[in-house]
Amino acid sequence: MQTKDVLLELRTKNGLSQDELADKIFVTRQAVSRWENGDTVPNTDTLKLLSGVFNVSINTLLGSPQKLICQCCGMPLEDEIIGRNKDGSLNEEYCKWCYADGVYTYNKLDDLIEVCVKNMVSDKISEEQARSYLQQTLPTLNYWKNYEQLSDNGEFDEFKEQLVEEINDLHIEGMPKLDKLNALVGSFVNIEYRLPSGESVKFLDDNTTYLGNQLESEIVDGLFFGVIANMDFILICTYEQDVTNPELLLYKKR
Repeated sequence: MQTKDVLLELRTKNGLSQDELADKIFVTRQAVSRWENGDTVPNTDTLKLLSGVFNVSINTLLGSPQKLICQCCGMPLEDEIIGRNKDGSLNEEYCKWCYADGVYTYNKLDDLIEVCVKNMVSDKISEEQARSYLQQTLPTLNYWKNYEQLSDNGEFDEFKEQLVEEINDLHIEGMPKLDKLNALVGSFVNIEYRLPSGESVKFLDDNTTYLGNQLESEIVDGLFFGVIANMDFILICTYEQDVTNPELLLYKKR
């Protein structure tokens, strides 16, 4: 699709008139009309504003001329999984798992490989093949090539270690010792819990990236502990296979 078609489709999908869109990005209705007619294309600053209004990447606005991949883990990037800067704008270099709210979530290549291998293994790809591919491919990506300039000198790792210590100090019965926390997108871990009143409730934001892990109970077969945390809270729940019968055990503000 061309930019003119993308803009018309997005504006229509979001129920905005040309005047309403123009007001949101500080241009005239005539400017919007010229874009949609293909007479002109928005400049870079305006594309950034449009990206924020429609919650899509600039690459999408331009008709997806590039095939975007995360420059940390190599995952193909769709608008729904692109990471965000501190100001909430999309960062088209990274996915939500590797970059969240302006923070790089992986500082050790081996840790990232361990996470990626689990998601790549299938009937067609063995663990050995997946690991070999990642070991060859990931170091060629921009984040790892420029790690010294982009890294935070281990500050985020220190924060994760502090969280792990806090969680282990809770001494939840049956929960094994937590060793590490991985980046998890809210939509994948936002479990719905049923309250005593019968009302169902979710505590997480689908679009936020959290830190967490799954641990198998030491005393009950088939029971798992889900651990989710960030700078503000620690959440621990239990559930059975396929996340059935979830129960909230603890929600603690930090």
